[in-house]
Amino acid sequence: MKKVEAIIRPFKLEDLKNSLTENNIHGMTITEVRGYGRQKGHTEHYRGTEYAVDFVPKVKIEVTCADDDLQRVVDTIVRTAQTGQIGDGKIFVSELSQVIRIRTGETGDEAL
Repeated sequence: MKKVEAIIRPFKLEDLKNSLTENNIHGMTITEVRGYGRQKGHTEHYRGTEYAVDFVPKVKIEVTCADDDLQRVVDTIVRTAQTGQIGDGKIFVSELSQVIRIRTGETGDEAL
């Protein structure tokens, strides 16, 4: 089992949710996050004063999937979230040693 974490632009969230659902990938966790990488942030003007915005708002999506579904999940995220501009985000894949559904006690792939 794998855990896929993707940091994407907030306006791509709805498109990504729809794409994952169309590809028969169900269940995700969303967290609103802030951060910076090569994009570094930007400056904004508010009432005549310039402000540095160091941390850019992003959305973190977490999807757990069976090993066989990993490439489909990653391909869907890349295809949907990509704009070709700096700041499109990152995808992190990690191994899950165990998953347990609390309600039923199911474990492994059955718990997904």
